[in-house]
Amino acid sequence: MFEDFKKFALKGNVVDLAVGVIIGVAFGKIVDSLVNDIIMPLIGAITGGLDFSSHYIALSSAIHSEMTYDEAKKVGAVIGYGQFLTVLLNFIIIAFTLFIVVRQFERMKKPAPDAPPPPPTKSEELLGEIRDIMKTR
Repeated sequence: MFEDFKKFALKGNVVDLAVGVIIGVAFGKIVDSLVNDIIMPLIGAITGGLDFSSHYIALSSAIHSEMTYDEAKKVGAVIGYGQFLTVLLNFIIIAFTLFIVVRQFERMKKPAPDAPPPPPTKSEELLGEIRDIMKTR
């Protein structure tokens, strides 16, 4: 059983998947930082100091309007639409970036050479011989 697991774990596909997941996690952190530390502050500056991450809808009467989103979550139920917008923006950036990367890799791939035609079958060879004999008559 251990040998079977070792064969499975050391297959190229599993190792490739593990590398992809690790790079994906690191890439996700970069995009998170890009959105939270660069894009959202710029959007906030353009919209007059609007900070999406602090916007929420209170679903509990114990929540006061001056509370931050994190404080409000501790007190009661809230709908954090600002957080949702931030995560949605993260997703859009990641999806677009991956689209560009995959598209570039596809462009870099050389087209596969055309396969040579299959050799004629025995019956095709015989028909060719018959045709050649009839032409000589």
